[in-house]
Amino acid sequence: MKKAPDAMAIVSAIILIFIGLTWLIPAGEYIRIIDPNTGRTIINPDTFKYVDNNPQSILSFFTAPLKGFIKSAEIIGFVFFVGGSFAVFNRTKAMDASLQSLLKFASDNRQYKSMILLLLIFLFSLAGSTFGMSEEVLVFILITIPLAKSMNYDSIVGAAIPFVGAGAGFAGAFINPFTIQIAQGIAEVPLASGMSYRILIWFIYTAITGFFIIRYASMIEQNPKLSLVYHIKSNGSEKLNENVDYNFRRKALVYMFILTLALLIIGVKNWDWYISEIAGLFVAFGVVSALIYQLSINEAFEAFKDGASQMLPAALIIALSRSILVVAEDGHIIDTILHSIANLADGMPTYLSVQVMFFVQGFINFFIPSGSGQAALTMPIMAPLSDVLGITRQTAVLAYQFGDGLFNLIIPTSGITMGVLSIANIPYNIWIKWIWKLVVTLSITSMAFLAIATIINYN
Repeated sequence: MKKAPDAMAIVSAIILIFIGLTWLIPAGEYIRIIDPNTGRTIINPDTFKYVDNNPQSILSFFTAPLKGFIKSAEIIGFVFFVGGSFAVFNRTKAMDASLQSLLKFASDNRQYKSMILLLLIFLFSLAGSTFGMSEEVLVFILITIPLAKSMNYDSIVGAAIPFVGAGAGFAGAFINPFTIQIAQGIAEVPLASGMSYRILIWFIYTAITGFFIIRYASMIEQNPKLSLVYHIKSNGSEKLNENVDYNFRRKALVYMFILTLALLIIGVKNWDWYISEIAGLFVAFGVVSALIYQLSINEAFEAFKDGASQMLPAALIIALSRSILVVAEDGHIIDTILHSIANLADGMPTYLSVQVMFFVQGFINFFIPSGSGQAALTMPIMAPLSDVLGITRQTAVLAYQFGDGLFNLIIPTSGITMGVLSIANIPYNIWIKWIWKLVVTLSITSMAFLAIATIINYN
């Protein structure tokens, strides 16, 4: 399969397109006001007017990225510091050891296979929901594939446990700092707000996903020939990964991680924490992780720098994505685009308008698989658009969350998706044949939750 263009190349092309659009789309603007109830800057939907055109030159292609970086500096800093802090925690291999311990229990107690399978899916879903487990699944499938085969399942089940489990949690997340909180910050929605509804969504997403995987696993256990990969030769991925001792210090770190998440929820709800405070909390967690595991100063900082460097592509995507809005804002075409979309949706019930936002986000996800990058690209438009359409910004964030997370399970432009399939030796067409029913089911579920969100004025 031909390699898809890099996300930065796609965003750069979009910048050029928007420069061209400033020459084609008439300039216009809404009057923005401060909502006295929330303190947010919102659009007054009845104040649109056309203004003098201000087309952008090719020079803006070279100047807009730095402007975008400056405007996104707080979020970019957040990504770097949280990514670095998680890398310090991961250097201790505490999470690896805890999951390996559970996987060993599953292997030793095969009479509880279905229950253990569901528990594993639940835990990976929780990981996807709380700290955005994504690339890490590439490590865990090296454990779960041989585990699944030892339980008379196949490589699809082995790959699905961490990948689809974490993916369902990612799409139905209730506190993911790399997607929800970035999107909420851009949309000027209180961070970690709307938690109760999101927890319900996450639970339903996880239950549907668990049922889907277990149903397939039970089917092929009874008749192995029903496996979609029955005739595919193994590529050696049954070899277990390095065993990590789940010692006292690693157990203490797992408990510290749970405590950190609890503090995050309490701080946001009761102490008005925002991006700086949350980043500080994770930095403190990284420091405590290094102290508990007795990492040397050099080793801790090396881990932090490695983690932060891994966030560089996401940070650049955030900056470049924001620069698209810089071009559009300088050309005064953002409000004209919003006005045109609002006119198209004029008279359409909000429960239908929000479905359009969901599928637009899903379409964009095909080209921009980065969750944080997609948030930076779309939320500056989707948030004010939701004001115009009479949809709460919290619901707009939810539409972004579904569109970004759900389709990560199938898009060939995602390096994680294709990496998982490569390691598991599952052809892409067979993967689609297996997972499409789950994606459709979760899409319909998402549409229902979005419709309910508009009815209850989710905020």
